[in-house]
Amino acid sequence: MPFGCSKLGHRFLSAVIRRSFPPPPPPPPLAVFSRQSFVFRLHTMASLANAKYSKEEADAYLSTVIPKRISLFESIQNQQKVERLSLAPETIKISLPDGSVKEGKKWNTSPFDVAKEISKSLASNALIAKVDGVLWDMHRPLEGDCELKLFTFNDDEGRDTFWHSSAHILGQSLEQTYGCKLCIGPCTTRGEGFYYDAFYGDLGLNEEHFKKIEDGAKKAVSEKQPFERIEVTRDQALEMFSDNPFKVEIINDLPEDKTITVYRCGPLVDLCRGPHIPNTSFVKAFCCLKASSAYWKGKQDRESLQRVYGISFLDQKRLKQYKEDLEEAKKNDHRELTKKQELFFFHPLSPGSCFFLPHGARVCNKLLEFIRKEYWKRGYEEVWSPNMYNMKLWETSGHAANYKENMFLFEIEKQEFGLKPMNCPGHCLIFDHRVRSYRELPLRLADFGVLHRNEASGALTGLTRVRRFQQDDAHIFCRESQIKDEVKSVLDFISHAYKIFGFTFDLKLSTRPEKYLGELETWDRAEAALTEALNEFGKPWQINEGDGAFYGPKIDISVNDAMRRKFQCATLQLDFQLPSRFNLSYTAEDENKMERPVMIHRAILGSVERMFAILLEHYKGKWPFWLSPRQAIVCPVSEKSLEYALKLRDQLHDAGYYVDVDSTDRTINKKVREAQVAQYNYILVVGEKEAENNQVTKRVRDSEKLSVVSVQDLLEEFRAKVAAYE
Repeated sequence: MPFGCSKLGHRFLSAVIRRSFPPPPPPPPLAVFSRQSFVFRLHTMASLANAKYSKEEADAYLSTVIPKRISLFESIQNQQKVERLSLAPETIKISLPDGSVKEGKKWNTSPFDVAKEISKSLASNALIAKVDGVLWDMHRPLEGDCELKLFTFNDDEGRDTFWHSSAHILGQSLEQTYGCKLCIGPCTTRGEGFYYDAFYGDLGLNEEHFKKIEDGAKKAVSEKQPFERIEVTRDQALEMFSDNPFKVEIINDLPEDKTITVYRCGPLVDLCRGPHIPNTSFVKAFCCLKASSAYWKGKQDRESLQRVYGISFLDQKRLKQYKEDLEEAKKNDHRELTKKQELFFFHPLSPGSCFFLPHGARVCNKLLEFIRKEYWKRGYEEVWSPNMYNMKLWETSGHAANYKENMFLFEIEKQEFGLKPMNCPGHCLIFDHRVRSYRELPLRLADFGVLHRNEASGALTGLTRVRRFQQDDAHIFCRESQIKDEVKSVLDFISHAYKIFGFTFDLKLSTRPEKYLGELETWDRAEAALTEALNEFGKPWQINEGDGAFYGPKIDISVNDAMRRKFQCATLQLDFQLPSRFNLSYTAEDENKMERPVMIHRAILGSVERMFAILLEHYKGKWPFWLSPRQAIVCPVSEKSLEYALKLRDQLHDAGYYVDVDSTDRTINKKVREAQVAQYNYILVVGEKEAENNQVTKRVRDSEKLSVVSVQDLLEEFRAKVAAYE
């Protein structure tokens, strides 16, 4: 409502709006839907998976279902507009990150209005807002005094919202083109792009369909369709999506007290919690990436769906760069590079479990040696813990209730056991096996134990998603007063390791979520300690409000590799719940008093397998010398110098380096060429002259320069490179 509008003027305006936005003809009366009736409908709709989905059915869906949905949406929307205008005007204060305060009108002023008041540029580029820590549509009216932040595509919040909104544009095109039944369409968990799952019957999508899908998306973009939001009752939502059993199932699974929201852009009306960008015109570049099959809710016994992946940007230039990066990434995919370097493989007899070949095991061992060396410096104690536990352990830890379906379970002597998916409960047993004193804290327990998680077969992806893996896992048991120093120490560890790997990284503090365990005061103290540690660490960081784990706040660390891709590797989480669940305690200074420790979960590499894949792609197969499984190869010029070549190989091997000999009868030029292709760091050519003088002719990878050096000087160079992690 305009500022300063009188009650009489307000009534007049309400009447005008009723005339300007007359409600459409009322939809059919809302049916009373019971959960049982919808379960029955779902069972009957389950036959969709095997039914043919004809063009006639698709056309009927578009000609009857979509108009009905739009009609109901507009009716509810107009009613809610009138209700808002009936509210008395009230001035609100809007606090901005720079400390300034703007004034607005409750249920009238939107984040877009505030952005426009600040600058035209901000109003043009802001994609999403955050109101008191909650993501908010730019055109959604503010509901009271609040703190307001605005985000563009350069921010994670803006980028994720942009891609989520692009998923709706994709969904609109899919629905309009094929009359499919839409399921879910989020931005990808990897944080790059989006997808939409839908049911198409017998139709299998492939790249030949992409042009038509992209044309539909471009049409939506050209129409500058606004993203409009309404809140609906459960019955309204069920009526609106009664012809889509997948949406009905989602609605029925929502908690009774959950606010249900529906968004519209153009002809698409979609069940969605939002929020979204202001309108479709922001999406200047749109591209379908791939299509694949999927199962409803990821369960193989449910309906078979088609998933279309896409990517979008603010301009074509960024899309072009993305495609170039994608091609570069394909060339350096770790699953392709291993074929050339013989590092690892997978076998269908043990899906999701990697076979590391000798050269791959060399890299893994080097990584673990690196971490162990740092443990020695940083006061960690390595432990070995069991691989399988009685399910009573997981009941105590809470994993039996929340994680059981992701575990491998089996029976021993009529008792249920499980392979461990994480080390933390076992480390709690180690802490608790005897009385602990405050003098022992902080106690830093490290474990390289094998972990197993029952990932869906369709989700297994090379080394990045496996069922059997190892972590450089550690848990720090400390006093609350020690949290800040321990967190700073872990951050220093992460920074040291990632600098060696050539990674940059970003930090986010994820704070208390809506559903959390423990006392509010404890959470506040923990978040304050993490904030202080981050500030003293000195690297820029962001706050990720409400995204902490239910058991404690955490610091999210994402690394950026050589191809500008982001990965989540390191972990740093506070946990007050496991120490409580296991009733852990230590004697305080007053020996008659027992106190509970705080537990810090942390990993630097994360999964060794995943880090292996990331590093292999990051280096594009050209391992640095200290980590390389092929550090040097000796190439004798002829049979006459083979004996010296073998002797040199043994000498370098005994000094601790991975060295091979090319003893074939090929020409020296072919030997050198093969060594270059195999990515040996050093190619050592030896002939009769080198043998007489105990020397080698050295050639470094990616260089044509040759130099003659003594074996002793070569060893010194090797030692220096390893010491400097080069």
